[in-house]
Amino acid sequence: MGLADIARKVERTINRVGTRQSTKAGWRPTITDFAGYGSPTRVHVLGRVLMQNPDATVEVDEPALPPTAHRPPRNLKDLREEAGRGWRQFFTIQVGYQPVTVRIGSIEVHSRTNDNGYIDVLIQDHGLEPGWHTVTIDAEGAKPVQARVLIVAPGARIGLVSDIDDTVMVTWLPRALLAAWNSWVRHTNTRKAVPGMAAFYHELLANHPDAPVFYLSTGAWNTYGTLESFLIKHGLPVGPMLLTDWGPTPTGLFRSGQEHKKVQLRNLIIEYPHIQWILVGDDGQHDPLIYGNAVFEHPDRIAGVAIRQLTPSEHVLSHGTAAPFDDAVTAHTSSVPTIYGADGYELLERYREHPFPGV
Repeated sequence: MGLADIARKVERTINRVGTRQSTKAGWRPTITDFAGYGSPTRVHVLGRVLMQNPDATVEVDEPALPPTAHRPPRNLKDLREEAGRGWRQFFTIQVGYQPVTVRIGSIEVHSRTNDNGYIDVLIQDHGLEPGWHTVTIDAEGAKPVQARVLIVAPGARIGLVSDIDDTVMVTWLPRALLAAWNSWVRHTNTRKAVPGMAAFYHELLANHPDAPVFYLSTGAWNTYGTLESFLIKHGLPVGPMLLTDWGPTPTGLFRSGQEHKKVQLRNLIIEYPHIQWILVGDDGQHDPLIYGNAVFEHPDRIAGVAIRQLTPSEHVLSHGTAAPFDDAVTAHTSSVPTIYGADGYELLERYREHPFPGV
């Protein structure tokens, strides 16, 4: 038995014991909804079932919601942001193999959570019009929740895919100690935005009100509520987030963030064959390489690439050297417009000088 197998076995045992003990203590399953996405023919409904103490209360910071076409219709009081220490987000007891029912009008689909409590239900012929909608998720022993889903208009021709860490949010990932400090110790409502990114994104989308926005990150699903509140607080367009689970896999102790991004980006390209994508990331990790490969594989599907350039000190904090992590990664991006800048304001200036065709 390999180390990854042992880790998964330990994780399952901890979850099983934790579920049993928390149930005895009066805790109950609760559903956490994530923004789903789809087309007029099918939709992905996403969420997770966790154990929760019914007596726990959370105070929520409520920044004003800016008017924008690129956010779901949701009252901020429903957001799950904790204003306390970030470590609280990571101590969860997930409920695996729990019966789940998803309802869209008269349609009912029955499923179960996976071993880590995640819900990912694909529903065909749902009958929803383009735009944001709510669907009902019901899990055994939990109160039903209204989950949001974005149905992308068939006429949409432009879409935006954005990284989060060090692209729109200053996080200094993946350096272990600083990642732990930012995610576990600092208050979740004190994270800083990269200057100018909101202005840059809103200009990119100004002529495309039906353009979908997806955030593709190696961040954990546990931080979903915090990240969504961050986007709203800083005036960034809100859209489905494709995050990851930090647990062990059949081949290793940790999931490959690079592979996660490659697969999810490829899935979006396949899911929406009529959309040309604007890809935005930073040069602190593997974004240029991942985006360069996407351009190489699908040159007709990428409208443009924008890369935020980290400072030498940010590079040191991010991966230990003062130079970009992938120095020669832009070889494949020569066939599409590619711009660089230290922040959103510089990227916006470069974009105005060299606009992406069709955008």
